[in-house]
Amino acid sequence: MSVEYAIIVKNKTRLESLIERFNTKAQAKFYIERLGGNFEDYELEHGTFYQSLNLLQTQLLGVIKHKIVERTYIPSFIFSEKNIIIVIGQDGLVANTAKYSKGVPIVAVNPDKQRYDGVLLPFDTSDFIGGVENVIEEKYHTKTMRFAEAVLNDGQRLLAFNDLYIGASSHVSARYKVSYNDNQEEHSSSGVLVSTPAGSTGWLSSVFNMAYGVTSMFEKDIRLKRPKLKENELLFAVREPFKSIRTQIGITAGVIRDQAKLTLESLMPTNGVIFSDGIETDFLKFNSGAIATIGIARETAKIVRNTNEKS
Repeated sequence: MSVEYAIIVKNKTRLESLIERFNTKAQAKFYIERLGGNFEDYELEHGTFYQSLNLLQTQLLGVIKHKIVERTYIPSFIFSEKNIIIVIGQDGLVANTAKYSKGVPIVAVNPDKQRYDGVLLPFDTSDFIGGVENVIEEKYHTKTMRFAEAVLNDGQRLLAFNDLYIGASSHVSARYKVSYNDNQEEHSSSGVLVSTPAGSTGWLSSVFNMAYGVTSMFEKDIRLKRPKLKENELLFAVREPFKSIRTQIGITAGVIRDQAKLTLESLMPTNGVIFSDGIETDFLKFNSGAIATIGIARETAKIVRNTNEKS
């Protein structure tokens, strides 16, 4: 089926969010500068983004029809096989969009290489049009990304491109039973983080940074090693597990595969949640009686490769 429409996915800039909050740019500037912040940086970021967006749209005019969809509308937007998705923004926007892409190819564009790492953004405005043309001509190559999933015992389900968080919605201890590799424990912790290979350099990396940082205070020659996950693997880590008469710390990390699922039973009467990719507003309630099975989802996302980049 031929591609007929490009859907450009973008997010509001920080400046736009400030103006939305304070009604005018002048009021936003007063607020930031009164607190000692650098308002010019917000303006520079905003200007660079829209310069990139305008350049992107100009190049698309002679190639394919297109329209812009804001990130907030993506969960309810229905993509079709006649679409190509062009994400322009930070890496997190790719993750947020991929969950709803239904296998539609994604051309991910970095609008500001001086500001964003672009781990999931293989293109910029100088070369993205080649990726778009390759998709239209069906000559493209993709990097297939697997999702993590949380499935509740009532049938509710949540996907994650980068990571899942299972725990309490506030900074109180999460209480739950955890089952992994035929072992079971009761936990009190700051929640459980489950990462895909795509997300292993994100939130999960902070857990390793903390662990190595504390350990290096007492042990010399500690070398930081980041996990390398295969496509069909997930890694979970328990954040700040607390040992007591009632709670244990034997199950603190592990690899989840098709044959090795992670199961969590909530012991929290209220405020238990499961959310994905840092979007706290898109969540499942995880309160007493809820049992979550964490594993690898059947869905995948297709990130179009830049043929000029190194594999």
